Amino acid sequence: MPLNAALIWSYYYPKESLLFGKRWMYKEDPELSEGAIRYTKVASLISLIVIALMFFISIVIYVIGKLM
Repeated sequence: MPLNAALIWSYYYPKESLLFGKRWMYKEDPELSEGAIRYTKVASLISLIVIALMFFISIVIYVIGKLM
């Protein structure tokens, strides 16, 4: 679940997530490209979907195993 929270945060605040732990290296906030922001949002969304599918499939397999 913490991974899901981090991915949701990364989707809604891509600039902050890209600079997380790296702000100390810059005197001013760097300007991030639109491509980097878009990539972060897409990667976060795809990761959320894959994790949700893996969780759902594991529950279905568990339930089917209990029924047989």
